[in-house]
Amino acid sequence: MLSYIIWNVDPRIFPELLPIRWYGLCWAIGVLLGLYFLRRGVEKDKEPLDVDRLSIYMIIAILIGARLGHILFYEPQFYWEHPEALLPFKLSPFEFTGFQGLASHGGVIGVFVGLYLFCKKYQHRHLFILDRLVIPSAILGAFIRLGNFMNSEILGIPSDVPWAVVFSRVDNVSRHPSQLYEAIFYMLIFLTLIRLRKSKYFKRKEGALFGAGLGLVFLLRFLIEFLKEDQVAFESSMALNMGQTLSIPMVLVGFCFIFKKAGKL
Repeated sequence: MLSYIIWNVDPRIFPELLPIRWYGLCWAIGVLLGLYFLRRGVEKDKEPLDVDRLSIYMIIAILIGARLGHILFYEPQFYWEHPEALLPFKLSPFEFTGFQGLASHGGVIGVFVGLYLFCKKYQHRHLFILDRLVIPSAILGAFIRLGNFMNSEILGIPSDVPWAVVFSRVDNVSRHPSQLYEAIFYMLIFLTLIRLRKSKYFKRKEGALFGAGLGLVFLLRFLIEFLKEDQVAFESSMALNMGQTLSIPMVLVGFCFIFKKAGKL
C-alpha cells in the first residue's frame, strides 16, 4: 500500500485568536521579498525611481486586477447573484474571509493599467519599469502558490506518484501537488531572469527581460494546467481550460517583447 503525504493544515494561523491566514502571510512575504529585489535592481540603475510610490500603485493594481479577473473569467454568474461575496468578510456572523478568488491573468492586466497611470503621472518609460518589476513578480508568484498549498486550493488531478498529497480538508484523494510544482518553477524562473538581466542582449533591449519573464511564467502555467483540476464546472466542456486559454496570448505577448525592434513603448 502506497503512503502519501496527508495535508490537513488549518488555513488560519491562529484559529481562535486572530483572522490571519497562511495565504495572507505568504502574500506579505512575497511582497516584501519582491520589494527587496526591486530596490536592489533600482540601486544599480542611473535613472531615479520612487520604489515606494511604484509599489503602492502595483500592489493595488495587482489586487484589483486579480480579483476582477477571477470574477469575470471564472465566476461572473455567481457574483452577479451573490454580490455580497465581493466583500473580504461575512456579516452574519462576522468573519474575515479575505479575497477568496484571485486570477493571475487579471493581475497582469492590472499591472499594465497601474503602470500606465504611474508612468503618465511621473513621466517614466513603461519598458524600463516592466524590466524592473518582472524579477520581483516571479518570486511573488512563488509565494502565492505556497499560499494556495497552505489553503488546500487549486488542486492537482488524482495521482499515485510517491510525492502525491491527500488534501484531507477537501477529500481523501491523492493528487499532484500542482501548487508546489508552480512555486518551484517560479523560483527557477526568478533565478533565470537574474541571470538573463546580466546578458548584453537583455541589457541593451528594454522590454526583453519583461517579455522573457511573461513568456516563461505563462508557458509554464499552460503546461501545469494539464495537472490541475478544473476550477469551475464550465471548463470541463472546453478543449483547453480557462487558465490555458488565457495563458496563450500572454506567452505570445512575451515573445513579442523579446524579439521586437528597439524602441520605446
